Amino acid sequence: MECTIDWGGPEGMLFVARTGSGHVAAMDGAPDGGGHNLAPRPMEMLLSGAGGCAAYDVVLILKRGRHVVSHCQVKLTAERAETDPKVFTKIHFAFVVTGKNLPVSAVERAVQLSHDKYCSASAMLAKTADITYSVTVQET
Repeated sequence: MECTIDWGGPEGMLFVARTGSGHVAAMDGAPDGGGHNLAPRPMEMLLSGAGGCAAYDVVLILKRGRHVVSHCQVKLTAERAETDPKVFTKIHFAFVVTGKNLPVSAVERAVQLSHDKYCSASAMLAKTADITYSVTVQET
C-alpha cells in the first residue's frame, strides 16, 4: 500500500493525497493554523477511516451471514489528548444498522468481530484510545 501527499503551496495548508489505488483526497488545516478550511483535517480523515473500516466489516459480516441489510451508519465521537502529540484518547462508535428481520445479536456479533479481529484501523487507534461501541438496529 502506498500514497503520495502533495502540499498545495505557500498560501495555505492544503494537501492532496493520491493513493496507490488511484484515488485522490484533500486535507486542509484550520485558519488559525494557516489553513483555509477547504477540506477535512488529517485527524478527521484518520477518524473517518476507522469508521469506514468498521462499517465495511459490519456490512460484510452481516451480508455473508445472509442477513438483509439496507443501511449502515456509524457516528464516531472522539476525544484527543491536550498535549502534543494530540492522539485520540477516547473513541465511541455508534452503529445504526437497518434491515429486514435483522437480529440484534447478529449486528452486535458483527460489531464485536470488527473490533476484536478485522478492523486494522481501530486496532491501531486502540493503542492510544479507549474504544467503545453501541448498536441500534432498525427494521426496514
